[in-house]
Amino acid sequence: MPGVSTNFYGGNTTCLEIISAKGEVAIIDAGSGLNNLGKDLLAEGTTKSIRFFFTHAHWDHLLGFPFFRPAYRKDYTLTFCSGPHAQSVIRSYLSHQMQAPYFPVELEALSARMIFDCDNPHHEDRFCACGDLQVKAFPVDHPNGGFGYRVMEDGRMFAFAPDNEIGYGHPDGPERSEFVNLFKDADLLIHDAQYTDDDYKTTRGWGHSTFSATVDLAMEAGVRRLGLFHHDPDRSDADLDKQVAFCRDRISAARSGLDCFAVREGMELEL
Repeated sequence: MPGVSTNFYGGNTTCLEIISAKGEVAIIDAGSGLNNLGKDLLAEGTTKSIRFFFTHAHWDHLLGFPFFRPAYRKDYTLTFCSGPHAQSVIRSYLSHQMQAPYFPVELEALSARMIFDCDNPHHEDRFCACGDLQVKAFPVDHPNGGFGYRVMEDGRMFAFAPDNEIGYGHPDGPERSEFVNLFKDADLLIHDAQYTDDDYKTTRGWGHSTFSATVDLAMEAGVRRLGLFHHDPDRSDADLDKQVAFCRDRISAARSGLDCFAVREGMELEL
C-alpha cells in the first residue's frame, strides 16, 4: 500500500508501459499506477495512439482507468486488444466500473476515440501486433482465469504473468511444465511472487505464487532476468529487501546465473 514504508518499491497496483524501438506504446493493465502514467503521457505529448492489454478483470487491475487523463482528450486513440476475449467483453469491464453509483462519469462520455474492434488477424491464436511488437496472450493459473503476455521484438522476448499461482490447478489453469516452455530463454520475465512459503500455508488457492516457486520456475526455464512482481500490499520495502536476498541466496545455491530483483514503481528496463 502507498505510504512511508513503501516509498522505494511503491504501492500502486498493476500497470505496465511497453515502448517499442520505434516508439509505439502499449499498456498492460489499468491498475492505480495508470493515473501517474496518464499524466506522464500528457506531459510528453508525443504519443497519441495507445494500445491496451488486460490480464483479467479483478479490480486491482482495472481501477485506474477512470483516472487515465488521455481518455478525456479528443486527440487520443485507445485501442483494446486483450487475449481471446470478445471486444464487447472488454468494453463491459470498463463500462461497469464507470456506471453510477460507482463513478460520476460514464464510459460513453469520454472524449478519446476508443476502438474495441482490435485489428487482429490472428485472434484465435491470441496474437496481436502493436507496430513492431508481437504480443501473444497465454492463460495463467488464477481464480476466474486470466492471461499473461509474451512480447517479442527483434528476437528479444519479454514475458509478463502478474497473477499466476504456479502448479495449483485452478479450472483451465495450465500445468507448470507449460510455463517452463512459455518462458524458456526469456530475456526478461516479470512474474507474480506475492507470498513466502510460510504465507502460502494459509493462502494456497488464492491465485498467487511464492518467491521460491517463481525463482525455481525461472531457473528451470533458463530466464535471464527475473522481476518479482505483485507485491503483497502488507509487505514493506524492508520486507521486500529480505525476500530479494532470500531469492538471490536460492539462485546462488543452485549455481544459476539468473539475475533477480523486485520490480519497483517507475522502474525502466531496456531489452
